[in-house]
Amino acid sequence: MILFFLCMEFAKIGFFSLGGGYATLPFLYHMSEVYGWFSPLELSRMLAISSITPGPVGLNVATFAGFKTAGILGSIAATMSIMLPSFFMIIIISKMLKKFKDSPCLCSVMYALRPATAAMLAAVALRLFRDVIIRNPDFNGFNFLQMQNFIDIKGFLLLVILFILSLRLKKDPLVFLAFGAIAGILLHINHIIL
Repeated sequence: MILFFLCMEFAKIGFFSLGGGYATLPFLYHMSEVYGWFSPLELSRMLAISSITPGPVGLNVATFAGFKTAGILGSIAATMSIMLPSFFMIIIISKMLKKFKDSPCLCSVMYALRPATAAMLAAVALRLFRDVIIRNPDFNGFNFLQMQNFIDIKGFLLLVILFILSLRLKKDPLVFLAFGAIAGILLHINHIIL
């Protein structure tokens, strides 16, 4: 039964997530809350690994999430289920795009999808920040003496440094992902050894 639900949920993600791999994350967070197959922290780890793994981020996350939920069969089911709706939609759209490319209705829909996708990605960024950086949801930000009890200071500083570097250097995002992975390993090397 779990494979059936995996197929249904990931097919829904494949059909409705517009805007790339990170647009799948609201659906994955919802899946985490409803089914409990993986925790939000495990999802953020899957996202980190998927970001540095070759291939589309959404597809990689689906593979990892499927494997975490139901092993190899789960990873195959999740990967195929997230891919197939997009595959069929692209075939249909490619046949119709030439005919309707100048349609005012289609242009309006595409124009409206941009801010909706941006809002979904902003919501995902805030959720990731909350799950990864903030240790305690009761943090109010005003008690600086006890800030280390509420915020992962190393993670927050790494986030700020990478954000500033990405704005100034305008390099490929993979450079910052690699830098973040190396910095994360070095900052938490004592946890890895123990």
